[in-house]
Formats: sequence, structure tokens, C-alpha cells
Amino acid sequence: MSSLKTLFALSLAMMLGTAIADEAPTSWDGLVEVKARKMDTVFLLPGADFRGYTKVMIDPTEVAFRKDWLKEMNRQSTGVSRRLTQEDAAKIMEAARSNFDDIFKDAFQKSGYAVVTAPGPDVLRVATGVLNLYINAPDVLSTGTTRAYTANAGEATLVIEARDSATGALIGRVIDRRETRDSGQAQIANRVTNTADFRVLFKDWANITIKGLDELKAHSPVPLDLKPNQKL
Repeated sequence: MSSLKTLFALSLAMMLGTAIADEAPTSWDGLVEVKARKMDTVFLLPGADFRGYTKVMIDPTEVAFRKDWLKEMNRQSTGVSRRLTQEDAAKIMEAARSNFDDIFKDAFQKSGYAVVTAPGPDVLRVATGVLNLYINAPDVLSTGTTRAYTANAGEATLVIEARDSATGALIGRVIDRRETRDSGQAQIANRVTNTADFRVLFKDWANITIKGLDELKAHSPVPLDLKPNQKL
């Protein structure tokens, strides 16, 4: 399904321009916004039936920093040795991508869903994005002994698109912005603590996603006359 990545990229661009600015429409690409309990925004296709999906096909997650994050971090740096490079940013993005993918796949498997690599009538295709990623105190190698302190590691916005893998039909979209856990006081921040805190956030997202899918199965099929902000 070669067009999936392009369609998802277009959705991400629209989300960055509208949904993150708290101006998400009540209908989007034929989907209708429903009342969400655990996520900020949930859109569903009227008439969609989630009951038949016992397997998931998970695309590699897309990761993107908040606009100008790298410039902002370097403006705040105390010396040349602490400046972030594009290579540093690329390594952080890859770490976020691999951690999210591992956690997401593991959570589905532990919940009884087979994770597959080919489409089928019982396979839900899931595309994910970790966007507007903002790390408050990124850890970079420097020539001096320096320490960074922060109360939380940062924040990100999750976007999920669910499609019927056999037909490519878009049947659901989720958007949720969250910060990592707050320690309540400034603590040392480094690569280890940042990774641990974001992994906790990713696990929360994965668990909420799977519980949400189970609830959608219980309430399927989605009403054909679905109204904006309707509770299922």
C-alpha cells in the first residue's frame, strides 16, 4: 500500500497546522469526532466495525521535533561544546522511534493481538507518529563536566491512524498531547533519565490505545448516523 505513507504524512501536516493548535475539525477525511475519555481527540468512520480485527500490522513510527526545537536548544546552550548538531538530533529521533516501536508492538502482543507484516481481512493496519517532540534537557557529549536539571523530560503529541489493511480504508484517527511524568522538583537529566521517562509515556499511550481498541470492538459497529462529539 504505497500511498499509505503519503496519506499519513499529509495527515501529520494538517494536524500540525490545526489540531495541535486546538482547532481540530469535528469531521476529517470522512471521519467524525467522537467524545473521547482517555485521548484528547478521536475520529471514527461511521459504520466502521472493529470486531473482526485480531491482528495488527504496525508501520514504523514517524518522529518529528517541535518546529525550531534544535535552534532553541542551541540558543540556550552555555558553550560551543554543548551545542546540538543535526547528527545529535537524528540519534534522538531514532532512539524515540525504536523505543516507541518496541513498546507498541510488545503491548499488542501481550494483549493477545498477533503482530503481522502482511495485510489480511482480520488485520488492522496502524500508522503512528510521535510529533512535536520536545526534550527539555537533551544529553550531549561535551568536553567539560556539566549537568542539566529539569522537573520533567519533555512532551510530545501522538497521532494514530487505523486502516483496514485489505482495502486501505481509513477508519480511525487519534491525537493526544502529553508531557512526561513530573518529578515535582528539578532533578538531574541525562540520556538515561530522558529515555526512561519517555518510555513510561510511550507505555501509557500503548496501553490506552489497546484498551480503546477493545472498547471499540465492544461498541461496534460504529453508528452510521454518527454525530460530532457523540458518545459511543
